[in-house]
Amino acid sequence: MIYKAEINGIGVEAYYSEESLKNIFIPLLEHLSGMCEKKGKRIIVMLAAPPGAGKSTLAHFLGYLSEGTEGVQPILPIGMDGFHHYQDYLDTHTMMREGKAHLMKEFKGAPETFDLPKLTEKIKQISEGEDCGWPEYYRIAHNPIEDAIRIQGEIILIEGNYLLLDLEGWKELREYADYTIKIMADEALLKNRLVERKALSGISREEAEAFVENSDLYNVRTCLKHTMDDTDLTLQLMEDNSLRIVEDKKG
Repeated sequence: MIYKAEINGIGVEAYYSEESLKNIFIPLLEHLSGMCEKKGKRIIVMLAAPPGAGKSTLAHFLGYLSEGTEGVQPILPIGMDGFHHYQDYLDTHTMMREGKAHLMKEFKGAPETFDLPKLTEKIKQISEGEDCGWPEYYRIAHNPIEDAIRIQGEIILIEGNYLLLDLEGWKELREYADYTIKIMADEALLKNRLVERKALSGISREEAEAFVENSDLYNVRTCLKHTMDDTDLTLQLMEDNSLRIVEDKKG
């Protein structure tokens, strides 16, 4: 199944096999619907993966699939990218990297460049059942758009690189999740996917490789090293871009 969508102002396209639909995605939707019915109120699902693993596209696809699958509740997919600090903040504030202070703009996308207290508070509101606004990151403008999404519904799927980190501040987000999913992948595979994606912006392959090496790979390694192990569903991204189940605690 070919899925096309616009996410954060950028067009994306992905292919999901019938086998994945049958064995991973539809059973997942059915399980989440059952969880929600049993709880009797809103549930929060957290999907975490390194940069380049396709988590944003997958989250939106699951939302799309839920709308067209009989017997399951609709899922609202939202991302943590809307909690990037604004560009003027990144231009004027510093962070430490290898013992030296750098402007945050040099490492935009790293955990330190997100407004974690704001993200935590908003997730808390959602967990308490509030119908509230949620910011969305607009890649063309390089800034968030406040309240771009209205949070409504009973199954909210939040995706992001760092949602399930075991690091101070981030690990506390886990307490708000009713169900957790992570995608893991080989670093070399992620690097190649990130280079190909960056090259689509019009720069040369060499320039794309240099950018990924100096920026994205640090974030990839952070995710691979620090994403929690005990998630409910663990998926592995394969060389052919398919996903396979590594662990599924629901059986």
